Amino acid sequence: MTISRRVALFLLAFGVWSYLLWPNFMRNIWNSDRSWEGGSPTSYLIVHFVIAIVSLVLGTIIGVLGWRAFRATRR
Repeated sequence: MTISRRVALFLLAFGVWSYLLWPNFMRNIWNSDRSWEGGSPTSYLIVHFVIAIVSLVLGTIIGVLGWRAFRATRR
């Protein structure tokens, strides 16, 4: 399968966007009043951290695919 340079840049931008968005989201969730009850994490915190971690993993995979496709279009 051949990925165009334009699509490769889009995938790369998506990966970068994931690393700009999700750490800030995790910090906001961590500091939220709904995240802690009696010093222990609530299901709200756990579920949102799982979502954020999965999104970062997918963002990494998509970003790497975009980078590899971008490099391949330069040759």
